[in-house]
Parts: sequence; C-alpha cells; structure tokens
Amino acid sequence: MSAVQNMQPRFWHKFLYDIGVVSTIEPFKKLQSVGLIMGEDGRKMSKRFGNVVNPDDIVATYGADTLRLYEMFMGPFDQQIAWNTDSMVGSRRFIERVWKMKERVLVDNRYTIYGITPATRVLHKTIKKVTEDIENLRFNTAISTLMICANELEKSETIDKKIYETFLKLLAPFAPHVTEELWASLGNKKSIHISEWPKYDTTLLMEDTATIILQINGKVRGSFMSPTNADKQALETAAKALPEAQKWLKDKEIKRIVVIPGRLVNIVV
Repeated sequence: MSAVQNMQPRFWHKFLYDIGVVSTIEPFKKLQSVGLIMGEDGRKMSKRFGNVVNPDDIVATYGADTLRLYEMFMGPFDQQIAWNTDSMVGSRRFIERVWKMKERVLVDNRYTIYGITPATRVLHKTIKKVTEDIENLRFNTAISTLMICANELEKSETIDKKIYETFLKLLAPFAPHVTEELWASLGNKKSIHISEWPKYDTTLLMEDTATIILQINGKVRGSFMSPTNADKQALETAAKALPEAQKWLKDKEIKRIVVIPGRLVNIVV
C-alpha cells in the first residue's frame, strides 16, 4: 500500500479513535508497501509514454494463471521492477509442466506422502517454505521453491496421487484456475480452494547426509559427506582417511581432534 493510499484510512481511523468510536489507535495490524511495476522501458507505465500493458491482451495470449504467476514471480513484493513480456514464457512453461505431470500420477494410492523418499523430503520442505513465504508476502521465493519441487517430482517415472495433490494445493494460490481443473480431474468433488492446507512433517525436513568440513589447525583443508547420525569416532576415522588430511598430517603428531557432529572435524597437530 502506498503512502497516499495509507493516509486516508489512517486519518479517519485516528479521528474515530479520538472520539471514542473505535478502540484501536491504528487501522492496520501490518502495513506492507507495494513495489511499482514499471514499463518495459524502465519508466512508470503511462498512456503518455505508450508503455502500458493491457492485462486482457496478456490473458488472451498466455492465460490468467500465467499472468498471476509471472506478476508474483518477477520480484520481491515491495520492490520496483520493470515489466518484461518475453519473460512470461517461463511462467507459462512451468504451468504446462505441472499439467503434464498428471500423466505420471498413480491413482491407486499405493504410496503415502509420509514415506521417506527424495521426493517426499523435497515436498515437505516445500510445504514449510511456501507456507512461511506466503505469510511473509515473499511470493517470488515461494514460486521458486515450487519450481524446485517440480524438478524433483519430474525425476520419477510415477508420482503418488497424494504427493501431486499436495503440490497442487501449494500452487493453488498462484495458479487457481489450472489447479482447480487438475484437482477435479483427479476425482475430487469439492474445490481445491476449500481443501485443508498441507502440513509438513518435521522429521522429513532432516537430511540423511551432511557435509562435514575438515580443518587442520583451524584452517579448512577439505570436506566430505557423512550420515547425519554418524558418531564422533566414525567422523574422526573418515576425516583422517581423506587425501587432503593425509597431506597435512604426514610425519606430524596429532595432539587433539575436535568433532562437532554434522558440521566439522578439526585436527590439531
């Protein structure tokens, strides 16, 4: 909301507060400034400049969902950014990919979104990220996260129906028409927009492996992958076996080894 738009409701609300009609001093719980969408030439859209974009033309060419998706993906909600019609193609292709993914959906529900697979881990991380981003009006990063999730789902020859439905729920605020049609095509009778918002499982947010940093006397000399539940002894053994470690440990006495599970191994010589 711009400063000018904000002025009138605040003025009248404060007046009503002063005369005791309302009980709160401010009319809004939160004020979020909105960034201005500039023309493709970098100037403010104006008929005088001839750089105004007619949304009806965009909808006729690319569809309403593509327009919505592009507007929210083009940049941070509160920052100024220039319009670029050519970039609309990317949003359109993403929607087409989501539509095509339905061909891989298994409708017999043999699986569950709580099974531990790379796809389910990404899905639950996506639920968490998209939920938080929507609450904080970070729509561009929410859509980016959905695109990453779609990339992971496309790696599988088949997609569990429940996983696909959950993905559609997350996408629905940004592409309401396409997701509603896909939702109905899966046999759902009620609208996707009144379905329960997905919840993530915190146990599925944890990674199976972690990158462990190798330090020699406090200086980074390398890294290696290790199971997240590896104990200190296993990490010490793996660290000392690294070629990078052997190079710096040759003919030297190890005085101490500091291990922080899941993060680093520091060998002091």
